[in-house]
Amino acid sequence: MSNINFFSEETPFELKQEEAINLWLQNIAKAENTEIEEISYIFCTDDYLLKINQEYLDHDYYTDIITFDNRDDINDPIESDIFISIDRVTENAIDQNVPFEVELKRVLAHGLLHLIGYNDKTEDEQQLMREKEEAYLSLQIN
Repeated sequence: MSNINFFSEETPFELKQEEAINLWLQNIAKAENTEIEEISYIFCTDDYLLKINQEYLDHDYYTDIITFDNRDDINDPIESDIFISIDRVTENAIDQNVPFEVELKRVLAHGLLHLIGYNDKTEDEQQLMREKEEAYLSLQIN
């Protein structure tokens, strides 16, 4: 069984349905023929994530997610720290007119899909990433 953990930094947010989401994420990895060694999802505020963006990536803007791939080799099982701004997820859910829980699950899957090897730099890559997100969101039992 893979090791997926959820933490909060500078936010009172607590993940609901943690066991179901853990299993769902493991099923995504299994469907993509990928093994998870350990993933830590850290839920935080906009300001917390902005500091990480500035310090580690030299980016000076807000974002909903930053994924750190901690593997020595791309072929190793996934080891990662994934930071998610609850503020951004909340705002994006409102902007996209979707429930917060749906947007959060999309972002959780998005980080994992990056680690599996999907990118979103080009329009084609973004379209494929969206298709993967939607496919896996449809598998999630609410």
